[in-house]
Amino acid sequence: MGVGVCILAAPEILVGAVIITGAVVVAVAIKGALDAYELRHPYPDETGHAPETKPLAKPRLEPEPAAQDWLPPLPPDLPEGERSRRCEPRRVNHRGGNDPHNQCADKVPNNSFPGWDVFVNGKNFDALQLARRTLWEVKTDNFDTYSAFLQGRVIKDQVAEMRLERGLALACRFDFRVGVRSEAHQEALEEAAPDLKGFIVVMDWC
Repeated sequence: MGVGVCILAAPEILVGAVIITGAVVVAVAIKGALDAYELRHPYPDETGHAPETKPLAKPRLEPEPAAQDWLPPLPPDLPEGERSRRCEPRRVNHRGGNDPHNQCADKVPNNSFPGWDVFVNGKNFDALQLARRTLWEVKTDNFDTYSAFLQGRVIKDQVAEMRLERGLALACRFDFRVGVRSEAHQEALEEAAPDLKGFIVVMDWC
């Protein structure tokens, strides 16, 4: 009886080996051998060299910007001409509706523009002492007569407003002062905002 043997010569020729014995045909799957061959010789090229792979670059993490409590009203790169225009004091009409307040502002000692507000850096200020380069705001509230709740609300609002006004003034190289009518009002503001201490004055003219 003749025996015919089909021998695996290369993975491209055959996926299995067939052994013929007489009339009985036994198929032996050798896919495992092929899999092992593929692991030794990766695709896609036929040269037997695996393509080079470069390690993925780790993304560079940018540092988080430092927190800032307040942004300057004038950008540092603002052209000098524009800065000069915004910082040049201009007299403008008083805001209407509160004559006692306006009269108190007009009486700020050495006020350079009595009868007017002063427009600087986008804001109307109550008065300007030009010789001292000092911008003023006055608070004519009857603070001592307010309830504790109302006093707390007034102080919170005024502190936020005064910090903004001070920033606008200092950005244009002006000093800044706030006039109040009582020591209690002054002390409450300074207690709520120690950074404003020295900027608040009790008015003896109003």
